[in-house]
Amino acid sequence: MKKRFALFLFLAVLSSIFTVSAFAQDAQVKGVCKDENGKLITGAVIEVVNGDNGRKVTAKTDKGGQYYILGLLAGRNYKITLYAADGKTQLWFLNGVLLVSGENHYDLDLAKERAAAMKANGVSAEDLKKVEEAKKSNEKIKGLNGLLAQAREEKKAGDYTAAVATMEQAVAQDQSHDIIYGELADDYSGAKKYPEAEAAYDKAITLAPATSKSLPVYHTGLALALGRQNKFEAAMAECDKTVDLDKTLASQCYFNQGAILTNAGNIDAANAAFDKCIAADPTKADAYYQKGVNLLGKATLGKDNKMIPAPGTVEALNKYLELAPDGKNAATAKDLLTTLGATVQVNYGNAKKGKR
Repeated sequence: MKKRFALFLFLAVLSSIFTVSAFAQDAQVKGVCKDENGKLITGAVIEVVNGDNGRKVTAKTDKGGQYYILGLLAGRNYKITLYAADGKTQLWFLNGVLLVSGENHYDLDLAKERAAAMKANGVSAEDLKKVEEAKKSNEKIKGLNGLLAQAREEKKAGDYTAAVATMEQAVAQDQSHDIIYGELADDYSGAKKYPEAEAAYDKAITLAPATSKSLPVYHTGLALALGRQNKFEAAMAECDKTVDLDKTLASQCYFNQGAILTNAGNIDAANAAFDKCIAADPTKADAYYQKGVNLLGKATLGKDNKMIPAPGTVEALNKYLELAPDGKNAATAKDLLTTLGATVQVNYGNAKKGKR
């Protein structure tokens, strides 16, 4: 009888041990993971570590941002850590999580977790709002900078169509910065979409601060876009606006207009533009050359059938040679002067080279 009772007691104790062991293994943990923008985090790594024995279990979030881990001990404290997909970059963690028998639900919503942490540290709702606004602004700026960099690479490769498309995306996201419109305008010009370039430059000029160093660049670009549309008066007016902002840039602006007017066959207006270019920068060698070449068309024939150059022709070509004795047009300038029977000035090699 005693043996039976002892055996019964042993079996009861053994049964109790197995029951406790089985009970201790019946905790599970599950949840949904979201990033700071409320989007589901997929492919992230969840790590659950037993605080008593250091036993570690990991799982990955599925397409719904969910994770589920079995075989954990109830009544134990755990640390739940959320890592990025690389399994190394820690995004958030929960420490001292006591698991009970059955399912334990722990969502990892980074926006809520961060808000709770800031509140616990005495950060007000207003401060939190400012932080969120600053974060969104930074993300927006980062995105715009990315588009700017992409458009510039496309422009460098000569693909203005792609650059325009990229900057149009930027404008769709932000209509408050002159640099966005200025870059778009430049890309439109490169793509020969001059009416669109004109509108974009106008917008950039309107948005730019009065002290912006980009303003003369915008006026010069607008002048070029207007000139390409044969709006010569308006184009020259834009160059005039550049003078007070950047005299050196104004010189290039007037030179551009002189070239456009020359191609349009408007020689007198072209030379007027070259004169303004020279007034803004007397070392602009190519302006003298283009002016001299334009004046060739005004040459006349004397009684002896010798060519009589128009006033200023010889002076312009010689000035070019003085400023650019080794310039790309030096040989042509000398030939023209010889043809005109004019004296080609010498000792240009010692002269200070100008801008071409």
